[in-house]
Amino acid sequence: MPAATLLIYFGLLAAFLGGVSLIRPLKFIRILSRGRAALVSGLGAVVALAGFVVPIEEHRIATPRTQLDQFTPLYEFNELHSIRVTAPRGRVYRAIKMVTADEIPLFRTLTWIRRGGRHSPESILNPAENIPLLEVATKTAFLVLAEEPGREIVLGTAVMVPAEFRATKRLVPEDFRAVQQPGFAIAMMNFVVEDDGAEACFVSTETRIRATDPSARRRFAAYWRMIYPGSALIRRMWLRAIKKRAEGSEP
Repeated sequence: MPAATLLIYFGLLAAFLGGVSLIRPLKFIRILSRGRAALVSGLGAVVALAGFVVPIEEHRIATPRTQLDQFTPLYEFNELHSIRVTAPRGRVYRAIKMVTADEIPLFRTLTWIRRGGRHSPESILNPAENIPLLEVATKTAFLVLAEEPGREIVLGTAVMVPAEFRATKRLVPEDFRAVQQPGFAIAMMNFVVEDDGAEACFVSTETRIRATDPSARRRFAAYWRMIYPGSALIRRMWLRAIKKRAEGSEP
């Protein structure tokens, strides 16, 4: 987990416990007085704030290896997860395409939290039942940017878009390589299948986000650092659902 996220959640927890102890000191965690409670709460708030202002690092891929590398060799935020699946490549790739939201443990709970409990139109955060999740994604906010059938699929969406751009046009795949206009945060994710012997594969999924100016980077960093734990859990559970489907399905 990124250090900034750890700081934020540790600080928020300390601030919460300190705040509770202002009402009734929690002696079992050594907060013995309201004075100490105020100190813990204040220090927690400072630590959480520090997490939000940790400098943002830029990452660059020197030698592209995947289609995702081709689309986004430069990015500021990412997460990468992988799993080994005992099934041939073709079956694994079909599983990636066919997994539904209801096959992913906690998916609906976490996405409900992510959208603040609000009802919303169909999207990857509120998918219809019995429809493959990638199909939901590509008929709502995501574009298929590239695909090597049997090996890799890359999807992209704009998570932050300037108002004037939103009103005049839709993004096309080439924009994900070339857009430089301030105010954008462009997100891309892939699934990659790589052989690991005759009847096994490694499946990985990576999400990368590139922001086009310092203001967009700061705003997206605050959002990303808060949602990272839930986002990472969803992706790990997603990979496990792919594994379960691929290993349990007929050839």
